[in-house]
Amino acid sequence: MSELIDVVLPEDQVEGTRSQVQRWLVAVGEAARRDAPLVEIETDKVTVEVPAPADGVLVEIVATEGTDVAPGAVLARLRAGAAQGGTATPAVAPVAGATAGTAQPAAARSAPSAGSPGRLSPAVKRLLAERGLSAESVRGSGEGGRITVDDVLAAAPAAGTRTPQPSAAPADAEPPADGVRRVPHTPMRRRIAAHMVESLLHTAPHVTTVFQADMTAVLAHRAANRAEFERRGHPLTLTAYFVAACVEAFRAVPEALPGRGLVVPVIRDAGRLDLAGIAAALGELVRKARDDALTPTDLRGGTFTISNHGVSGSLVAAPIVINQPQSAILGVGKLEKRAIVASEHGEDRIVVRPCCYVTLTIDHRVLDGHQANHFMDTLVRRLETWR
Repeated sequence: MSELIDVVLPEDQVEGTRSQVQRWLVAVGEAARRDAPLVEIETDKVTVEVPAPADGVLVEIVATEGTDVAPGAVLARLRAGAAQGGTATPAVAPVAGATAGTAQPAAARSAPSAGSPGRLSPAVKRLLAERGLSAESVRGSGEGGRITVDDVLAAAPAAGTRTPQPSAAPADAEPPADGVRRVPHTPMRRRIAAHMVESLLHTAPHVTTVFQADMTAVLAHRAANRAEFERRGHPLTLTAYFVAACVEAFRAVPEALPGRGLVVPVIRDAGRLDLAGIAAALGELVRKARDDALTPTDLRGGTFTISNHGVSGSLVAAPIVINQPQSAILGVGKLEKRAIVASEHGEDRIVVRPCCYVTLTIDHRVLDGHQANHFMDTLVRRLETWR
């Protein structure tokens, strides 16, 4: 009899405190190809696909859809070498602790056909919705006819002809009553909520300091260099300036980073990058986020967060909840023209300058108030004297 192979959740492919089986892409009894996606796992931040470790037939699902799983957990078992013409006895063994409300395993459903929603990755589903396409209208070039991102892009209608499809209500949404429809949170949304509550109420005593930054020097520098950065393929956003200013503030207040080395969330070794390098790293991360291509590795290892809440019109947000186990979070408010008093040549006068409020929320176990103020003073001076 062919060897049984465990399908294991890789320890280096998940990020967050919890992971949950979202969707099986192959049903029990179906053939699986080596390195082809087998199951989607939803973490606190991203959805990742676990591939089949070998050619074979899926003979047992250990972790059913909706089940929480830990890194290293066995998700399913394959019978190796049986992908061609092999048969298997379906088996489903829910993990300990699974509740009666757990979703039905893939073996209980008919196998999805090529190009059907059951075989679509999150990135593909988002692109289909954006371009007003149905899965049935796109020919898949992936394994077993699976639709890829490139397939959707190739089938997308010409610019200006998209007609987004209305979103369907979740199957488990409560029926309307008195004009109100209650839609339950997704598993990811529930975990994010629990994570934030844990941070604010049970882990880190939050303290927030608010400064105002005159962005005249930054905007002048951006106007003079934006075209050159664009030519090099690196969008010069204001966030890049804040990252660079934070680097200098970290050097002035190293207590903000518990541990060795300088690590800004996702952008690693930011202290070694110039503004162009920071802009390039940001541009790549934005591209991956828009393509739904961020991996857990892209989100791992952060100790400090920058939240540009001002893009949606917010002036001040305080306190912003710290993303554990990080140490602090910088909030950047809306950039707008304000009348301020400026001293020039020994005289005070009222001038109009582009300004924004910046807030720093710290974990009081890591920093004290005077260190937070020193950090912010360094950051603001860097922005206001940009060269």
